[in-house]
Amino acid sequence: MCGIVGFSGNQQAAPVLLDGLRKMEYRGYDSAGVAVIDRQRIELAKVKGRIDNLSELTKEGSLIHGVCGIGHTRWATHGAPNDINAHPHLSNDGRFAVVHNGIIENFAELREELISKGFEFKSQTDTEVVVNLIELYYTGDLKIAIMKTVNRLEGSYGLGIISKDEPGTIFAVKQSSPLIIGLGAGETIFASDVTAIVPYTKSVIYLDDGEIAEVRKDGVKIFDASGREIQKPVKRINWNVAAAEKGGYEHFMLKEIMEQPAALRATIEPRIKDDRIKLDDFYLSAGDLKNINKIVITACGSAYYAGCVGKYAIEQLCRIPVDVQLASELQYSDPMIDEHTLLIVLSQSGETADTRSAMEECKRRGARTLAIVNVVESSVAKLADDVIYTWAGPEIAVATTKGFTTQVAVLYMFALYAASLLGRVDDARYSELLTEIRNFPKMIQEALDMNTGISRLAPIFAKQNSVFFIGRQSDWAIALEGALKLKEISYVHAEAYAAGEIKHGTIALIDEGQPVVAICANDRLRDKTKSNMMEAKARGAHVIALAKADDRAMVAEADDCIFIPVTENIFSALLAIIPLQLLAYYVAKERGCDIDKPRNLAKSVTVE
Repeated sequence: MCGIVGFSGNQQAAPVLLDGLRKMEYRGYDSAGVAVIDRQRIELAKVKGRIDNLSELTKEGSLIHGVCGIGHTRWATHGAPNDINAHPHLSNDGRFAVVHNGIIENFAELREELISKGFEFKSQTDTEVVVNLIELYYTGDLKIAIMKTVNRLEGSYGLGIISKDEPGTIFAVKQSSPLIIGLGAGETIFASDVTAIVPYTKSVIYLDDGEIAEVRKDGVKIFDASGREIQKPVKRINWNVAAAEKGGYEHFMLKEIMEQPAALRATIEPRIKDDRIKLDDFYLSAGDLKNINKIVITACGSAYYAGCVGKYAIEQLCRIPVDVQLASELQYSDPMIDEHTLLIVLSQSGETADTRSAMEECKRRGARTLAIVNVVESSVAKLADDVIYTWAGPEIAVATTKGFTTQVAVLYMFALYAASLLGRVDDARYSELLTEIRNFPKMIQEALDMNTGISRLAPIFAKQNSVFFIGRQSDWAIALEGALKLKEISYVHAEAYAAGEIKHGTIALIDEGQPVVAICANDRLRDKTKSNMMEAKARGAHVIALAKADDRAMVAEADDCIFIPVTENIFSALLAIIPLQLLAYYVAKERGCDIDKPRNLAKSVTVE
């Protein structure tokens, strides 16, 4: 969840570290700090709050001197957000400084052991045990001390380590947390996220679990867990720094909502050749599919709701049962998964800790695994048997938008692709559905254009304590995601219900003027949902209906209407979420919320 960055070069390190931390602030923003080596002395600055607080404290880094250092932006897991718990942490003797992304699960035992040996602790964090273990094991060779330390650690960690005994060197260690090294001209930078690296270089090395990097301005040496030097391929980042900037929009979230037509185009167009879907890095044959008797989709948060959308399309087209499970529950459920199960794993970052753990458990049980991720070379992508990248580009806002819609689009493409392999869709129907998929970017743009005035509804929601979203099947899946968007960024309590269930208890909560958003995008279920909508209205609810553009009768039946372009029912969910993203954005803006950095949330959840 936290962001770490390290730099060794010829220019002053602190401004580079601050710039990198700003690029990664979506990963954590309750405190921040930097540590820089200056003439065999570690200069440390850390502060509660945002990167701007650290920048002000250090006068944009000008008060911290030295050309080699590490930085950190925190999302608290152990200890309250304050100056003391902020990273970097120093060893008792002041010789070493460490930044950490992840969780050390056995830190309590290690802490007690170190206390018994005379070490003192200033913070409540799990990270402080790491830096003091390094001091304990240090006898003049920092790499060996680090190897002994990480051998004691249980959990996940991306580490950046400096020592005043080695002024130009940083050690970086990866275990179940992302870490990328950028190779520049006379400078080397590493970070938790490529967004911090692209302003300086597009040549990168992706560390794997258990690897240790020795970073200097003139390059990097990489070692495996045994200390043996290994060679790693240098890869190129295929997008530029402008992709991670706001581009004139007030917030990253609004920019990313508006980028969805282009993101869908990048996801879809390269995979349609000769009027057929061709999936890259995907080797599941017709024979393999026929051996599958169950598909399990697992994910967390919005990716889970994308999986719920995909379930209906896969079942309808492929006639294979699909079970969608939260990754945080799946890994502990003793799942009934075997070699006849296809596990589809969804993650924007590819580093989600719960998702990765669930995937590892299912692989142990023999499941074939397909990862749908955005970040190339991420942990989930590397673990999977097959990968489909969404190619959505960098997504900076904590609340996902284009990450969600590109995942849904890939699930739709997979459903049609697999149905064709299995012979469960004829050529005429295949052609019809493929035409719809090709039109997704155009239709999403139309959905955006049709809802430019949706901000007019924001005051209705902004003054409420609670909002309900209702729908059936794929409309219910979109209700879940729409409610999550509103909760995440506006802090208005929102709940989604299967429309047929509101009369089984939930309707008792409806008060006069209570907003109820009814998703009616699926024509086949429209009348059923309409009945539930009218039940809510009869009890005083303010009903906002979301329907297709040809359903103008809804204007007379709801208090307000939101419309989307007409499309196949099987794909309607992809368009239905667009106005709900915009609605959440404008409600949050109306309430004066920090839209890109909602409280208590981080973008890439790398801890369980």
